[in-house]
Amino acid sequence: MEFLRKIRNYREEENRLKWEGTFSDYLRIVQERPEVAQTAHSRVYNMIKSSGLEQRDGQKLFNFFGNEIFGLEVALERLVEEYFHPAAKRLDVRKRILLLMGPVSGGKSTIVTLLKRGLEQYSRTDEGAVYAIKGCPMYEDPLHLIPQHLRKDFYGEYGIRVEGSLSPLNVMRLEQEYNGQIEEVLVERIFFSEDNRVGIGTFTPSDPKSQDIADLTGSIDFSTIAEYGSESDPRAYRFDGELNKANRGMMEFQEMLKLDEKFLWNLLSLTQEGNFKAGRFALISADELIIAHTNETEYRTFISNKKNEALHSRIIVMPIPYNLIVSQEEKIYEKMINDSDMAHVHIAPHALRVAAIFSVLTRLETPKKAGVDLLKKMRLYDGENVEGYNQVDLEELKKEYPNEGMHGIDPRYVINRVSSAIIRKEVPSINALDVLRSLKDGLDQHASISQEDKEKYMNFIAVARKEYDDIAKNEVQKAFVYSYEDSAKTMLNNYLDNVEAYCNKNKIRDQLTGEEMNPDEKLMRSIEEQVGISENAKKAFREEILIRLSAFARNGKRFDYNSHDALREAIQKKLFADLKDVVKITTSLKTPDEAQLKKMNEVVATLIDEHGYNSTSANELLRYVGSLLNR
Repeated sequence: MEFLRKIRNYREEENRLKWEGTFSDYLRIVQERPEVAQTAHSRVYNMIKSSGLEQRDGQKLFNFFGNEIFGLEVALERLVEEYFHPAAKRLDVRKRILLLMGPVSGGKSTIVTLLKRGLEQYSRTDEGAVYAIKGCPMYEDPLHLIPQHLRKDFYGEYGIRVEGSLSPLNVMRLEQEYNGQIEEVLVERIFFSEDNRVGIGTFTPSDPKSQDIADLTGSIDFSTIAEYGSESDPRAYRFDGELNKANRGMMEFQEMLKLDEKFLWNLLSLTQEGNFKAGRFALISADELIIAHTNETEYRTFISNKKNEALHSRIIVMPIPYNLIVSQEEKIYEKMINDSDMAHVHIAPHALRVAAIFSVLTRLETPKKAGVDLLKKMRLYDGENVEGYNQVDLEELKKEYPNEGMHGIDPRYVINRVSSAIIRKEVPSINALDVLRSLKDGLDQHASISQEDKEKYMNFIAVARKEYDDIAKNEVQKAFVYSYEDSAKTMLNNYLDNVEAYCNKNKIRDQLTGEEMNPDEKLMRSIEEQVGISENAKKAFREEILIRLSAFARNGKRFDYNSHDALREAIQKKLFADLKDVVKITTSLKTPDEAQLKKMNEVVATLIDEHGYNSTSANELLRYVGSLLNR
């Protein structure tokens, strides 16, 4: 019943948004809200802008794409700022076809779909409202009714430029239905809809021998010729081609470069002059964003053909590469899984991360910068701190290969292999090793991978496996340390007591015997060495800890286990090193004793409660780490 109520509310809202009036009424709306008369390109830009903008590390992040496109912030900023923004200002780029060029499954189609769905929603808002001459099959701009000789005056009064001529059909309707009285012409509000073919058109190439240009520009209705007496009568023409229906909005050409030449020639006039030829009529005006997408190979073939030179200058190419950020790649997989019927499957923590590491490594170009390997480059791209490198080094790496990311493993392949791993396993839970194994097995079935690439990719899987080994040991380490939280606190307090005595050149008193002793250098170094603090750096590190401790005390705060990242990591590693034998024994024994079983259950519970594992994946992780420690 709740759902039916929502349907009724939706219907009521649709009825509320409807509007109909005369051209005179429409002019009053234009005077109050000039944005209703904006161009198609301006509408798209304002739609994107209306969703909000964030700045992060000098990078513009458009919320419009936020929950759907991951890791392509640079490409999206370029798309908005170098195409949509100037096009919205009526600069010459609006007279170009926007061509998204990139590898398969890189996000091109998703971007176009977002723009289409966005326009549908935006046309239902006050800011994005669109009005058209009522009954016009092309949803023509009512301002086209204004005669050419009055448009300068209209601009002077309203500040709005009017471009384009009234279509042949509406010229006839103006005379026959309204006796030339422009102010009486009926205008209605329209709502973009791809399904209803209003303001959004889509064209897909098929067999050139059977596909007709009428699919784009409309066709003669031969059944009406007897009634109207001529093929040049606009009433005898069906203005139902994709270019007709996309007027006022956007026109998508799927795999545009596969189109036959006769279809492409129609775009020359449409892009440059804003009109196209249909039937036996004068040129028909159309205001629409033309967007296409293709892959790099087809684009290179297209531009190498001399016959296509006229179109070259009318195309703006926007590269849409693969994502190169591991954490963003994980989000892509999570989204694809959530959109599928696999959402109920438990995917252990880090399973998608190791797949993302593998994918990103296949897309990265070998760095030219000395001392940087692919793994360091991957980490820098992902925002990790890599010792000895900073933001300047990162920018230099990005400049080495401006078109990086146009090749490599695509996200669909990874999801296909994750699906395969799920089906292969009997329990509804998979881990990182299952995913890596499936990725490896699938390389033989990937038709487009050469033997050379296969060998390289196998090496990347091994690298991802090694990364996972470190992650797995660290995860179990944290779980064991959590279970030994009291031990961690004791070790922290002992270390802090010794550091304070060392820095103040004091003795330390044994709590049991009361005996005064020198600070325990062996204890302090055993902890500091866990995070790479050298003998020469120990004094500075200890003084930094003491300063931090004093700052906390002055502010009435308690210095605890989480107050210093490096110290927390050092204690975790030290404690885990001390516990390593316990871990090895606990995870390797087939029949652990009661105490060991209790400890195992505590660690499993920690992995489940604190780290997102389930019972199956937690036990698998412990067995795997036990095997690593026993090697």
